[in-house]
Amino acid sequence: MQKIFPDAASALDGLLFDGMHICAGGFGLCGIPERLIDAIEASGVKDLTIASNNAGIDGEGLGKLLRTRQVKKMISSYVGENKEFERQYLAGELEVEFCPQGTLAERCRAGGAGIPGFYTKTGVGTQVAEGKEHKEFDGETYILERGIFADLCVVKGWKADKAGNLMFRKTARNFNAPMATAGKICVAEVEEIVEVGELDPDAIHLPSIYVKRLIDGAPYDKKIEFRTVREAA
Repeated sequence: MQKIFPDAASALDGLLFDGMHICAGGFGLCGIPERLIDAIEASGVKDLTIASNNAGIDGEGLGKLLRTRQVKKMISSYVGENKEFERQYLAGELEVEFCPQGTLAERCRAGGAGIPGFYTKTGVGTQVAEGKEHKEFDGETYILERGIFADLCVVKGWKADKAGNLMFRKTARNFNAPMATAGKICVAEVEEIVEVGELDPDAIHLPSIYVKRLIDGAPYDKKIEFRTVREAA
């Protein structure tokens, strides 16, 4: 099956629809599928539910989709660097399901493994636990968390071979690997595509069976999320 597409728009062709659920890899601006996010923005698709650690920053990453009001609900762990995210949430314009970071990763991993739910102690006794089933194991209370399984996963890798085997680079791996498994179809963008056999099998982080469509998005510019400088002497 041909997996390589010339650009993000063609890779997403036929996959986008209003009201869909998307899992997006990345952490802040690190390891985000920025070419695919741009194509989603350009498509005009709306009423999206997006599971992602956060929503980038104002005007970058998933923040672009918030700016254009294409997102109806975020399932996230952190919103601190995105003022528009905060504003929409406090104004009641955006539905937000806050999820502890480790729980979010496990919900995606569980969804990708076909596990509908799991029990965890994280969040017991807090607002996170409200409305969720509680159960005792060995005298300890746990809450039920549901696995996440989306219509589409968009992720960013470092290198891929033409079969779709992916490598991530250092901390840019973050949520990409579990997100990639947690949906009906995964579209990946990478900085380089090589021939099959050129990647060390022991260095492959995401097997090709999970990747259905692939683009080479290079070149990329490193965007700084929050820059602090010293005052001039």
